[in-house]
Amino acid sequence: MTSSTPTPLPDGGGSDSGRTVIKIGGSLVSDGARLRATLTDCVDNASVAIVPGGGPFADAVRTTQAALGFDDGLAHRLALDAMGRMAEVFGALEPRLAVAASSEAVAEALAQGRSVIWDPVALKAGHPDITESWAVTSDSLALWLAGMLGAERCILVKSANIPARTDPASLAQAGLVDAAFPRFAAAFPGAIVIRGSDSSCERPAA
Repeated sequence: MTSSTPTPLPDGGGSDSGRTVIKIGGSLVSDGARLRATLTDCVDNASVAIVPGGGPFADAVRTTQAALGFDDGLAHRLALDAMGRMAEVFGALEPRLAVAASSEAVAEALAQGRSVIWDPVALKAGHPDITESWAVTSDSLALWLAGMLGAERCILVKSANIPARTDPASLAQAGLVDAAFPRFAAAFPGAIVIRGSDSSCERPAA
């Protein structure tokens, strides 16, 4: 049985070095109590940037692409839209969290000691660090944002169980993160933590 009470986030303290990026998987829509508790926990901790997974909206993109065969570039941009729609859902569930539509707006909110939800819509214009394919999804984008913000840690909240091996390559091989995750993890100097369905347990992804 999945617990609905998340492990408390590290206190950000409002400083740049204490900033935390937390990616909340869209699959948590199946556990509304845990999702709401996690969002509330983010409000209670300063300087938390929330990266939403695409959840059922991204699943719809995958299904439609499989049926119609459009290219991965379009699918990637539609998946970014899916994350944006999930950001709106998160904001509706926890109205104290605003939605920021650029990394600059996220940084400004964090500098003011506020937690915020990131809508990655600005990335639809393209970015040289980000391949427009299913190899890069919300997990890698969370690491990318963490690097852009100079965050101290990046936490991935998943609905799946944590496997025995949590190094980035093993996580990618197990399908718990996207294929590009090991590359983004290698470039991120901070701590990477994965939190599974047993929310009282989390492990470093290293």
